[in-house]
Amino acid sequence: TLQGNALRVFDQVGVWERIQEQSYSFDDVSMRAPDPAGTVIASLTETRTGGPEYPATAGMYRPDLAKILAERALEVGARIHYGTTVTGLEQDADSVTLTTDAGDTSRVDLVIGADGLNSPTRSLIGIETKPERTGMGIWRAFVARPAEVTHTDLYYGGRCFIAGYCPTGENSIYAYLVEKAQDRSGLTPAESVEIMRDLAGSYGGPWQEIRDSLTESARVHYTLFTSHVVPDAWNRGRVVVIGDAAHSCPPTIAQGAAQAAEDGLVLATMLLEREQLDQPFWDDFHARRLPRAAHVVEASTTLGQWQLDGKRDGNVPALMGGVAQLVAVPA
Repeated sequence: TLQGNALRVFDQVGVWERIQEQSYSFDDVSMRAPDPAGTVIASLTETRTGGPEYPATAGMYRPDLAKILAERALEVGARIHYGTTVTGLEQDADSVTLTTDAGDTSRVDLVIGADGLNSPTRSLIGIETKPERTGMGIWRAFVARPAEVTHTDLYYGGRCFIAGYCPTGENSIYAYLVEKAQDRSGLTPAESVEIMRDLAGSYGGPWQEIRDSLTESARVHYTLFTSHVVPDAWNRGRVVVIGDAAHSCPPTIAQGAAQAAEDGLVLATMLLEREQLDQPFWDDFHARRLPRAAHVVEASTTLGQWQLDGKRDGNVPALMGGVAQLVAVPA
């Protein structure tokens, strides 16, 4: 799920037109009751956080997005080495010497560890902050799009905390069910399908058609929600972590990918504009990124915690509206 502020970033790096061709855009979100009919409670028009020229949301199959980004990187001169792990980083005042598991070494000006939740780079530079589980787990599947699904619907309550789906193309959607975190390891693909089908059976509306599409070809899988923010500097000298390596949040507000994209754009823009990779550079980078990412993480985690606690008086519109207002301002 890519919100408008993510689309604005992708336009600035030259891939929005390609994304637009391979995604499904919409401006609305509906709330449905967890009853047999899937009764629509409310339909809302979401904020176009990227600006009026972009839709509020675009749903997309993640491997398609990854392919577009990799192709663009190659077009602008990047070299991509797959299946390579960085095992050592040694710094001096002017450079970093990088060692890989193949025994190769490179002397570079800067290392950017955009290497995910369990970032090896984060560990190599001695940052001890790590993702912590929030208490929720999510079933995900990729299935055919029912004709009536033209935007995200969210069902709160029932057997799961959240049941939802997002169109990702003319013929596909991403469907998900959020439950209390459980040890779901060791399940066979067939067992995973049956569990998700069972949980989905309690929801109405398009969920009945979605349920019928849940087979092993739907790529059903289960992950646990995490949350963290590296609370101080994301860099140690000339090595910096960004994206999920620096901050992660539950997908309750669907801002994780957008915040990672913003990190990359801000860092790249500053590197092009500035002449020195000095302390003022890093101070300015953190001033632009840390408070914003931390706010999104806190809001996303709070929304999930309200559900875990059964809190019924949490001001969800104000919380989500505050995030939308924040990210509508370019990073």
